[in-house]
Amino acid sequence: MDSTLDAVVEIFAWTGFGLGALIAGVALVLFLLDGTWVRVQAVVEEGEHGVLARWFGEDGGVNEAPLSAHDHAALGGRDMVEVYARRGWMNRMRTTPGSPAVRAAKLLSLGLIGVGVVALITSWILLFVRG
Repeated sequence: MDSTLDAVVEIFAWTGFGLGALIAGVALVLFLLDGTWVRVQAVVEEGEHGVLARWFGEDGGVNEAPLSAHDHAALGGRDMVEVYARRGWMNRMRTTPGSPAVRAAKLLSLGLIGVGVVALITSWILLFVRG
């Protein structure tokens, strides 16, 4: 029974640390690929193809992007809103400062590393209890 418990704890430790580090690397790559997003003030208007958000870019030009019904509801249906525009790209915006994919990968990696830490502490406790 002791060797089975030791094997399970060690598997959880290696899996937690290994997969956690791998997914943390994926989160870093996703973060770097996501680019820089800057906060801008946008005007929400009804256009011919639906609801649009329009804002001034860093180069002084006017950019616009369509808003989904969900985004428009999340912004509270206001006329002036704060959104995040992608630096260096035209007509790209989102309502959150960070990417949901990056946030999910980061949380998953932290959870797996947490499993590895708990398994490592459990292994130490078992080592001292038996010794």
